[in-house]
Amino acid sequence: MSSITLSQFIMSTVPVTLNQDSGSSNKLLYIENIKVLLTILVVLHHTFIAYSSSDGWYYNEQTTVIGARIPMIMFVSLNQSFFMGYFFMLAAYFTYSSYSKKGTAKFIKDRLVRLGIPILFYSFILSPFVSYLVYYFANEHHINYFEYLSGYDHWIELGVTWFVAALLLFTLIYVATKKAFIISFKKNLAAPNSRSILLFAATLGIISFLVRIIFPVGWVLEPIGFQLGHFSQYIALFIIGLLAAKNNWLDGLSDKTGKQLKTSAWLCLLFYPVFFIIKFKLDTPSPWFSGGLHWQALLYAVWEQWIGVSILTALLIKGKRSWNTSSAMLAKLSRSSFAVYIFHPLVVVGFTLAARNWAIEPAIKLLVVAPLVVLGSFVLGSFILLIPGVKKII
Repeated sequence: MSSITLSQFIMSTVPVTLNQDSGSSNKLLYIENIKVLLTILVVLHHTFIAYSSSDGWYYNEQTTVIGARIPMIMFVSLNQSFFMGYFFMLAAYFTYSSYSKKGTAKFIKDRLVRLGIPILFYSFILSPFVSYLVYYFANEHHINYFEYLSGYDHWIELGVTWFVAALLLFTLIYVATKKAFIISFKKNLAAPNSRSILLFAATLGIISFLVRIIFPVGWVLEPIGFQLGHFSQYIALFIIGLLAAKNNWLDGLSDKTGKQLKTSAWLCLLFYPVFFIIKFKLDTPSPWFSGGLHWQALLYAVWEQWIGVSILTALLIKGKRSWNTSSAMLAKLSRSSFAVYIFHPLVVVGFTLAARNWAIEPAIKLLVVAPLVVLGSFVLGSFILLIPGVKKII
C-alpha cells in the first residue's frame, strides 16, 4: 500500500491521555485538533491515490485528465512530505512521558497490546476482506468469501498498519536504548529557531537523497510494507519528538518562528511547478525524482523535507496559538481517530467500488466521493468504539 501515524493520542498508535508529564490537557487541546486534521488528510490521501494513480491501493480508477491529475499528485506529494513524520514525532513526544510513568514492563505490555492487536487484526481479518470486495465487485469473480480465502496468499499484509508496526519497532528500540545507556543533559536544550529548523530540514533532505540511492521512493520492504526511502524522516522526527518532550520545545517555539516557516512553506509550494518543467522540458524520467544518483532526486528530497518540516512546525505553532480549544464534536472526532485510521481503507474501497459504474470522469467522482469517505470513516470509527472491549485497545 502507498504510504501513506491522542485524550487518546497517536492516530494509528497508542491512546495516551493528555494530562501526563508533557503538559496538562488544557495546554494540549491543539494537539487533539491537529490529530483530527491529520487523520482527515490520511483518509483523503488514499482516496486521492485511488483516483490519481494506476496502482498503490486496493482499487484504482486513474483519471486521464492531466489538468486534474497534476493537482491530485501535488496534494499527495504535500501530504507525504509531512503527515506521517508528524505522527511519528507526536507519538515520540507522548512516549517519553508514558514510559517515565509506567516503567519498562508495563509500558512494553501496553504497547504490545495496543499496537500488536491492530496489526494482527488488519493483516488477518480486515485486509483480506477488503481485497475480497475488490476481487468480487471490480474483478467480477463471483465466488464466496471462504472460497476466496482458500486461495488467498497475502496473510502478512500490513497495509496502512505499516505505521503501527514501525512505531512498535521504534518504541522497542527506545526502551532498549534507555535500559542499555544512561543519557542525560546537563541543561535543557532551547527550542530551535527557524534557522536551526531549516538547517535540520536541508540536512535531512541530503540524508534522504543518500538513502534513496539504494532505496528509492516506491521501493517497499515486503511483506511489512516499509518504504525505506521515507524512513530517514520518520526516524529523525521520532528522535525530535523525544527531545521536544524532554526539553519542553512545544511551549518554547515562538510566533516569529511560526511566521517564518509559514513563509518558507509557501515559497516551497510556489517552487513545485519547477518539477514539472524539469520533467517535461528536460524529458526527465519520473523515477529520477524518486531516487538513484540523479540531481533531480537530490533536488526533490531537499524540497520535500524543507516544505514538510516547514508545514509541520508552522501547524504546530499555529495550533498552539489559535486552536487550543475543544468541543463535544472535536472530542468525539479525536477519540475515534485511531479507529478511523485502521478502518478507513474499508470505507475508501466501499465508496469507490460503489461509484465504479458511474460513467463520469474519475476526477469528478473524487469531488463527490471524498467528502462521503471522510464522513463515513468517522461514523464507522465511532461505531467501532461502541463494541465492548474495543476502547481498551484503540
